[in-house]
Amino acid sequence: MHAAAPRRRAAAVAAGLGCLVLPLVASGSRAAASPPLAAGTMAAAPYEYLGWGSPQKPTDVMAATGVKWFTLAFILSDGGCNPKWDGTRPLTGGSDQSAVNAIRGAGGDVVISVGGWSGNKLGEKCSSASALAGAYQKVINAYHLKALDIDIEDTEFSNATVRKRVVDALKIVKNTNPGIVTYVTMGTTPGGPDANGKDLIKKGAAAGLANDGWVIMPFDFGGHSGSMGSATVSALEGLKAAVKSAYGYGDDTAYRHIGVSSMNGRTDEAGETVTTGDFQTILGYARQHHIARFSFWSVNRDRQCGSGGGSGDSCSGVSQAPYAFTRIVVQYTG
Repeated sequence: MHAAAPRRRAAAVAAGLGCLVLPLVASGSRAAASPPLAAGTMAAAPYEYLGWGSPQKPTDVMAATGVKWFTLAFILSDGGCNPKWDGTRPLTGGSDQSAVNAIRGAGGDVVISVGGWSGNKLGEKCSSASALAGAYQKVINAYHLKALDIDIEDTEFSNATVRKRVVDALKIVKNTNPGIVTYVTMGTTPGGPDANGKDLIKKGAAAGLANDGWVIMPFDFGGHSGSMGSATVSALEGLKAAVKSAYGYGDDTAYRHIGVSSMNGRTDEAGETVTTGDFQTILGYARQHHIARFSFWSVNRDRQCGSGGGSGDSCSGVSQAPYAFTRIVVQYTG
């Protein structure tokens, strides 16, 4: 199943599967004036997928690591322009809301991620930017969100019309919800965003979207040189250049509007492994440049597989202490 739907990007495609695969500126000064993120905020919000991968209780992760924020995935279309968890579970009244309440009760908070690799995408099922913004707004209202992640992949990402729709919808969301933080997360090459990614950023700039973080997923490269840490730095430098060019930012402002969402341990690609050492390299880069976001996929995988092996959805595939990757990410404070 995961050979067809990469783990980082997996999302529910239908209920009843035997293996349910359960986140610009109007003017340059507006974006540059965004307040810096303090310790314990959304700058370090690893992904957890509550619908699959034997998810840990978020409050247990908080107690063990000190992490305060999670990026909870994924919101999908229910077949129309209506958001549901994995396209099937209601926004409120269920186990997902209970998890959010528990996180907040323990002093934390959540970013909610819309999209992923598989399943019905709201960007495609909603026929206009205003309708898509309305779907995003339902999620924001359900949880009184401070931050929203749009994880744009696969057919959403490859379609220029949909890319423009997502950008325009996010601009509406920004105008409707003053102060909300928005991230746009996408795949990348070792040199930075591909043509679709660069086009997405350019469309954001042209639309006047004051996006807080353009975020790349630096793995599943299909080949790279050097360590995954150095390849990630190379990809981030390419992302910074693309954001700087599109928005006309200076270097410091451009860095503050980029982010990274890595993958811990063995990735979906044979022979490609992201180590804790690579995460330390990324942490150093993030601290040096004060990037907008340092996240990873996923908390579910942040543990060693058992002696009999295990699913890559629920363990990292490398030798590690429990939560070794989360403990590095939580050190980033923005």
